[in-house]
Amino acid sequence: MSIKSYRDLLVWQKSMDLAVDIHPYALAFPKAEMFGLTAQVNRSAASVPSNIAEGHGRRTTGDYIHFLSISRGSLNELETQLTLAMRHGYLSEAVHVRFLELTAEVGRLLNGLMDSLDRPLTPDP
Repeated sequence: MSIKSYRDLLVWQKSMDLAVDIHPYALAFPKAEMFGLTAQVNRSAASVPSNIAEGHGRRTTGDYIHFLSISRGSLNELETQLTLAMRHGYLSEAVHVRFLELTAEVGRLLNGLMDSLDRPLTPDP
């Protein structure tokens, strides 16, 4: 299958699903967290697919990899925020584990895409 758009990328699709799945949980955090952890979780979750899309639209492979790296950083930030939410009692351990499994899957896909962009198209003789 050829990639015509960032929307064709499995990593973008999975990261979009993750952001959508997390949103209602973040909105259920205490009202005192509305401008704190709730906003941070939603912002970092949205940043993952957003940076994949932005990087795909750049003109050079180096720029693309740079934005994928930012996406990976946002994914790590999201994992940290989810762990904080669980430690504060805003997420159950089971929900936390499920989200960490999803972030790990997105992380593997991101790493695979970055590796595929970083290797030469033809092997060295």
